[in-house]
Amino acid sequence: MLNLPRTIEWIEGKVRLINQLLLPDKLVYIETTRWERIAEAIKNMEIRGAPAIGVAAGFALALVAYHTEANSLEEFIKELYRAAEILRKTRPTAVNLFWAIDRVLQAAKAQSLEKARRKVIEEAMRIQKEDEEANRKIGEYGERLIEDGDTIITVCNAGSLATSYYGTATAPIYLSVEKGKRVKVIALETRPYLQGARLTAWELKQAGIEVLVATDNSIGILARKEKIDLAIVGADRVTRKGYVANKIGTYPLALVARVHNIPFYVAAPTSSIDMSIAAPEEIAIEKRSPSEVLYIFGKRIAPPDVSAIYYAFDITPPNLITGIITEHGIVYPPYDKTLMSVVRGKNRC
Repeated sequence: MLNLPRTIEWIEGKVRLINQLLLPDKLVYIETTRWERIAEAIKNMEIRGAPAIGVAAGFALALVAYHTEANSLEEFIKELYRAAEILRKTRPTAVNLFWAIDRVLQAAKAQSLEKARRKVIEEAMRIQKEDEEANRKIGEYGERLIEDGDTIITVCNAGSLATSYYGTATAPIYLSVEKGKRVKVIALETRPYLQGARLTAWELKQAGIEVLVATDNSIGILARKEKIDLAIVGADRVTRKGYVANKIGTYPLALVARVHNIPFYVAAPTSSIDMSIAAPEEIAIEKRSPSEVLYIFGKRIAPPDVSAIYYAFDITPPNLITGIITEHGIVYPPYDKTLMSVVRGKNRC
């Protein structure tokens, strides 16, 4: 069985989460009763990964409900919506954040203050449980794609650290190892936050899985020189036509995989599928501070007065994606038809 620390959990009116900015040097937890601290953690990437920040947003609203001093239902709802508005502004690309907030706000529609508080907390707990169960199912479906002795390449961290547990892209790997398969992983470093080198490599090592770190710009030569059987990545948002927004570096990996005939799969729960949009232009791509590129661990690596450009995500078109692994099964093109079925829960493999 997988034995990794919990990324985020609810403990009697408190939220406890791993500060991922300090990995792999230190395993440090943030424990708070303040929803504002959760919003700060999402914005600063102390917690990151689309499913994980969805769970975090739900827990933040649960903290509002647990600790509110409101004397009326109307007062509580105003407090809840104010927190929700601030949480929505933390990060723009991952649809799970907005999906979780909307679910919790919907749950707050009750006839009394106490019932609304209870339903908010229960819904946040439900989101966390559903995420873990979905990731486990993604692992069960994706494990079928992996043969004994396979080498898998991934980008960023779509592992347990990016979810409530199991991860998305790593779930098939973990389930394969549970079944006794030998698996090796190549983790692209994923500049500038180095989530592949710091996080994916750390968690796979914790799980006893062989992992190698590679520089982002070595994708081409890796595909030519190394035995790579499969590429599996996560997703922050999938449009109804199958365009996938994921951490920067995903699109180049998909291009190289296509040229070298490496199957390229996206692992994502249906909560990451945004049926309200179709085209890539409709996805809000987060553009972060140039300083995150210009500095590494506090040291400037570029000349003074030189700036940088940092899009945190890129978009992979559906024609480069072999299949999308969801908790309801693996869907294949044409995605504008199959994704609709899987979101409705009708497509089972």
